[in-house]
Amino acid sequence: MLKLYFDRLRKLHDSLGIPKEYLDSCTLPICLEPASMLETELDFYDRRQRLTPSALAAWSSMKNAASREGCVLFLISAFRDLEYQHDLIARKVKQGRSLEEVLRVNAAPGYSEHHTGRAIDIGTVNCDALTEEFDKTPAFSWLESNALEFGFVMTYPKNNVFQIDYEPWHWCFQDT
Repeated sequence: MLKLYFDRLRKLHDSLGIPKEYLDSCTLPICLEPASMLETELDFYDRRQRLTPSALAAWSSMKNAASREGCVLFLISAFRDLEYQHDLIARKVKQGRSLEEVLRVNAAPGYSEHHTGRAIDIGTVNCDALTEEFDKTPAFSWLESNALEFGFVMTYPKNNVFQIDYEPWHWCFQDT
């Protein structure tokens, strides 16, 4: 099964022009797709999303706790399969961005935490989606103080070891 996953991964990388050495040199951990997921509420863009059962339960609890304290959190995105990640990167490259630049903001297929069904991108009111300005919102302050209690951590803080650009909106459930 793992061999099939890596074969799929290599084909997608080849299609994007990601060198074979990337698999060996990438500092991000490999992220496998889960066997079981549940549908969440619709995201900010009215798209269907899915999370693992434990991540969905934690997200729902966290969002409700924030709401009780007057803080609005909403889902911008959740699970992405390898092909979705490939297409996301391919679109950005087609728009004229270099592959190196895109890989600083989007992990290559196989390395995105969104593949695990445990990662979410979070938005709030009065803040454009997926912007660094999210870190200036009451929602971000609330997450910094409370997300860990629900099992969520911000994976890509400033100057992170993975060399992914700062993403204050990206949080991943740590299933223990």
